[in-house]
Amino acid sequence: MARILLPDPSGLGEHVDWSLHRPEMATGMGQLSAAVYGNSRLPLREREAARWIIALINHCEVCQDTRVAAADAHQVDDDFYGAVAAWATSEGLSVREKLAAEFAQLFALDHQAMDDAFWERLRGAYDDDEVADLLICCGMFLGLGRAMAVVGVPAPPNRILL
Repeated sequence: MARILLPDPSGLGEHVDWSLHRPEMATGMGQLSAAVYGNSRLPLREREAARWIIALINHCEVCQDTRVAAADAHQVDDDFYGAVAAWATSEGLSVREKLAAEFAQLFALDHQAMDDAFWERLRGAYDDDEVADLLICCGMFLGLGRAMAVVGVPAPPNRILL
């Protein structure tokens, strides 16, 4: 149950309804989410590695229950999520997937630890437009996921597929 009263149910679920106290702002949140999922050029596994790390950090039930629609085509399964959770020691991830997970973790927990050595490794694998993409994705994942975790909305009964 959400920690704030929900307006009349929209039929979209508690993960959306809490934000309808401020519909103009909720629209912007929805547009940001749609922009990230509809326009990110990062490979799906890399974007999903960053999203999963932030979902775990945020303790967001909605985010942790969400999955990608094209999971089979991209080999995004429970083994993948387990490998991402243990990204630092995982042998099942590419260098870029590990960097996406590491970036997300630092972004969410200690952005000042992104020192020159980290940026050198990141820029050795990602070009500037990809780094910008990762930054925008992580900003959306952290902000919206944290908001849902703070409000305490449960995962919807029907899993969200991206």
